[in-house]
Amino acid sequence: MAHTDVEKTKQLRKDVAPFAKSEMSKSVQQLFNTLAPMIVLWALAFYVMQYSPWLSVLCSVFAAGFLIRTFIIFHDCTHGSFFKNKKANDIVGFITGTLTSFPYEKWKREHSIHHATSSNLDKRGIGDIDMLTVDEYIEKSKLGRIGYRLYRNPIVMFGLGPLYMVLVLNRFNRSDARKKERINTHLTTLTLIAICAILIYAFGWQAFLLVYGVTLFIAGSLGIWLFYIQHTYEDSYFEYEEDWDYVKAAVEGSSYYKLPKILQWITGNIGFHHVHHLSPRIPNYHLEAAHENVKPLQHATTITLKTSFESIRFKLYDPDSKKFVTFKEANALIALRNKKPIQA
Repeated sequence: MAHTDVEKTKQLRKDVAPFAKSEMSKSVQQLFNTLAPMIVLWALAFYVMQYSPWLSVLCSVFAAGFLIRTFIIFHDCTHGSFFKNKKANDIVGFITGTLTSFPYEKWKREHSIHHATSSNLDKRGIGDIDMLTVDEYIEKSKLGRIGYRLYRNPIVMFGLGPLYMVLVLNRFNRSDARKKERINTHLTTLTLIAICAILIYAFGWQAFLLVYGVTLFIAGSLGIWLFYIQHTYEDSYFEYEEDWDYVKAAVEGSSYYKLPKILQWITGNIGFHHVHHLSPRIPNYHLEAAHENVKPLQHATTITLKTSFESIRFKLYDPDSKKFVTFKEANALIALRNKKPIQA
């Protein structure tokens, strides 16, 4: 890295440092304005079930918004940014993780790996949405290409994805998980089973699925969407290990998802994803201030609610043009390289 780049990196990290401090009053306030409405909406959803299942579902839809916000609190706890005290982060992280179905220790480790390797083409696979380069796609067998196409299909990713995440991905440990992580994963699962059993016993399985099931599914689907859109846009930054740079990966490889204020609040400011990746210790309630006060951060790729849907088309990354491409565009690239276009 050039000397001037090193100096800019140091200055940028220095500029965001003042925002990487939690405030007890704001954290506690966020717990109350997130968990309390969600619990009230759940209680209301179960209560109105006797009058109208549709009203119950409507309550569940609103509760999903607060569950997303609950996940952001969980997310901050895994970074140790929600409270100054580690024990407080661990306790609140376990509770919010259980409510959102995520095992705290497992996700904390995998997500830290994601931050350390984000946009690094040589270190993909942990905490990421699977993404292939054009050449890697070519090298796949026909069955492998079909499997990848299915995986990147919006119906599968955002429809079946939440079910797979809740029922499978979050329930099993990686082979290299340590004892503490394994215990935490199993404890989270057992706690979830106990909560679900109580709710089913009290209200019946139909009511359970219409309330907690609908809430979890909608929140999970939108959560995957947020993660997808903030790293998948046409000119996103990706490099191989020898050229990879952490700051560029944060500011150029993570988008600024500019949402309407109400959606920004519901998503806990996670739209300022470039700020978060640059400094994970900034709590969610300081992300906007960091973006507004540190001018270089304002040059991050801005995606709006309308333009974000364009990213659904992007399926493969082309390191030569340094852009995401569609399957159709990938075939054109292959043809230009004098290779036979592939058919999946």
